[in-house]
Amino acid sequence: MAYQINLSLILVLTIVSVCLPWPSLSVDPTPLQDFCIPDLESKSPIINGFPCKKPADASSKDFFFEGLTKRGNEFDTLNVNLTQVDVFAFPALNTLGMSMNRVEFLPGGLNPPHTHPRATELSLVVEGKLLAGWVSTEYILYWKVVSAGELFVIPPGMVHFQLNVGEGRAQFYASFNSQNPGISKMAPTLFDSIPLIPDDVLSTAFNLNDSVIQLIKSKVAHLGR
Repeated sequence: MAYQINLSLILVLTIVSVCLPWPSLSVDPTPLQDFCIPDLESKSPIINGFPCKKPADASSKDFFFEGLTKRGNEFDTLNVNLTQVDVFAFPALNTLGMSMNRVEFLPGGLNPPHTHPRATELSLVVEGKLLAGWVSTEYILYWKVVSAGELFVIPPGMVHFQLNVGEGRAQFYASFNSQNPGISKMAPTLFDSIPLIPDDVLSTAFNLNDSVIQLIKSKVAHLGR
């Protein structure tokens, strides 16, 4: 079955994930202790990570995460299910400089143009076929149709996307060299911010009438963030 991921692929992903946090690659500060299970309820200021609990208060269960044991069953309006494994979902990642996502696609599903402002993305396709692409600061599109077992990399901060071009479902796992890579989707950033960017700014930037900008804003608002 496609969902039964080959052991060799798991090994590749594990190696990738282990390699990312080293000081030469991680964009987060190097930890000064073995681990830092965060106190998410702390009122202390948050500076590049959450305050740590006392090591004596940590337990084995803090270092394990079961959120990827089942397939996603809720898909957004673009037919994508995102399971984030960042410091908010798996607190033990606090100060360790790494995280990951699982992204699942129904047929025709699109992970729309977006950026991760704080991390490089290295992803392993484990099911289906995806058209993956990113645009450089020179406005050059780099793209390829990637299949199960293939990897793709997105430099930090670059606008990128993935489209399911296969006949069935598709899925990939993304590793990041930050505990909180962040995500900024282009459509809601431009057309559904709070407060909204003024119409005349967008109409001038895109050389469109205000009525077209207002139509786009109404469509994007229904997509959600």
